[in-house]
Amino acid sequence: MAKRRRPFTPPSGHQATPPSTESIEAFTFGDPTPVLDRREIMDYAECLSAGKWYEPPISWEGLARSWNAAVHHKSAIAVKRNVLVSTFRPHPLLTRSAFAQVVIDYLVFGNLFLQQVKNRLGGLLALDPAPAKFTRRGVDLSTYWWVPSYNQERQLDNVIHLMEHDINQEVYGLPEYLAALNSAWLNESATLFRRKYYLNGSHAGFILYMTDAAQQQGDVDALRKALKDSKGPGNFRNLFMYAPNGKKDGIQIIPISEVAAKDEFFNIKNVTRDDVLAAHRVPPQLMGIIPSNTGGFGDASKAAEVFYHNEILPLQTRLQEINEVVGQKVIDFGPYQLALSPAA
Repeated sequence: MAKRRRPFTPPSGHQATPPSTESIEAFTFGDPTPVLDRREIMDYAECLSAGKWYEPPISWEGLARSWNAAVHHKSAIAVKRNVLVSTFRPHPLLTRSAFAQVVIDYLVFGNLFLQQVKNRLGGLLALDPAPAKFTRRGVDLSTYWWVPSYNQERQLDNVIHLMEHDINQEVYGLPEYLAALNSAWLNESATLFRRKYYLNGSHAGFILYMTDAAQQQGDVDALRKALKDSKGPGNFRNLFMYAPNGKKDGIQIIPISEVAAKDEFFNIKNVTRDDVLAAHRVPPQLMGIIPSNTGGFGDASKAAEVFYHNEILPLQTRLQEINEVVGQKVIDFGPYQLALSPAA
């Protein structure tokens, strides 16, 4: 039978040091993740087959929600839509309202769907817009389906499909601004954070920091009650406190806004705005943005002229491809009139 070892007894005068229960802990926050490794951001994989039609490569619902995410993103699209609608010449087959609808679909989703409504003899009666958010392309790429929900479907006939071509697939088009969506979402997040910051009252709160040992517990309780009674309707009241024999800095008031993490609100808003405008290539002076520098943004008339020739004319040319399918000049545009000052 093994003998039990006696515990070690330190010599007299020596105090044993208790073992430390703390240990070094090393951790990392992770490396920056590029957008190419985060498919869940855009859900971009492939056009999956749903049996009769193909699903879009990205979420149309996500693009629709992102349209209202940032004011500069929506305003840039609205500027292009307004210029195109103002120069469009209505046609008996396509009203100005219907044209505005398909232009929004083309700019937001990168796809435009027009259904040719024909009479019994095959004559063309009208061009009816089919909202791109609910229109799907058939598996044979020649048919189209109207799918407003998972349990509703209807095949569409004689559909004209104009799309902004994608380099990864040829079933659906994709808009040009996809690279700027992260900036638009960050802009929205900064705005929502600042709204919550003001709604929860953090900008108006404070921390009462007391270290004065001369205070009695009764005085502390009275001060607590006075602070509690000052909340509610009629807040932001002044409070007087008398501390006899108190020390300097024994009572301090620290505003929460000074100890809160800096959110860099203005920097985030400005940087993300520039990213979105660069993706849409819309001059800021055409969107009502007030310049922060003394020099301004330059001549608005020259910026509008360059914007028209570089952005609007190519869009008009693409939209006129519908005429080749219909066989007549349905899409036609007039001159672009600059309105920089009230008419005489």
